[in-house]
Amino acid sequence: MADAVEAAESAVKVIRVLLVDDQEMVRDGLGALLSSAPDIELVGEAGDGLRAVQLAAELSPDVVVMDIRMPGMDGLAATARIVGPPGPDAPVAGPRVLILTTFDLDEYVYEALAQGASGFLLKDAPARDLINAVRVIAAGEALLAPSVTRRLIDDVARRRRSGSLRPEAIAALTARELDVLRQVARGLSNGEIAEEMFLSEQTIKTHVGRILAKLELRDRTQAVVFAYENGLVGVVGEG
Repeated sequence: MADAVEAAESAVKVIRVLLVDDQEMVRDGLGALLSSAPDIELVGEAGDGLRAVQLAAELSPDVVVMDIRMPGMDGLAATARIVGPPGPDAPVAGPRVLILTTFDLDEYVYEALAQGASGFLLKDAPARDLINAVRVIAAGEALLAPSVTRRLIDDVARRRRSGSLRPEAIAALTARELDVLRQVARGLSNGEIAEEMFLSEQTIKTHVGRILAKLELRDRTQAVVFAYENGLVGVVGEG
């Protein structure tokens, strides 16, 4: 019985996390919280962006929980260095960045997404939300704090009206890929999309990968922005 339990526990994917914040007290609290989860291992801590870039290269974490305002290199610049540019030459797998900050300001949200962050969460969120966010990001999904999602969509709607469209990119997608992209934009996970479309979760995962490659997008967050920007789903207040 003990052997079976040990085998089951070893089968659980452990998420390796690098924690970055310039305040030691904050790092201590967040580190204790993350370490309390059985599937999360805190592999390192950094107090500034430059050290975060160095440790990300040395430790190869699955997720980097990143503060924004720090001395020297800030979290946005560090995110850009850690994630790298999108495109066919980008690494297949690498650390995903979850921005965790007290600053609920639009420019930080948009800049963080532009630099390749996979999620954005405020520090006043419940503790369970942080653990869930790390799991979501590690699984390849995208996450935005509910308080910023509405503004993100509204901002995308304004840019869409200003003519920021990519019809040639849309034309490169198959009808099935367009359907999957619309479901991603609704915020559904691969499993939920699979249920909606009566397909296997692995098939949906394959479609999502092809969509990101064709559109040269980093992750699902940018896919959501693309879908709203190009009118593939209705914006807030429309319809």
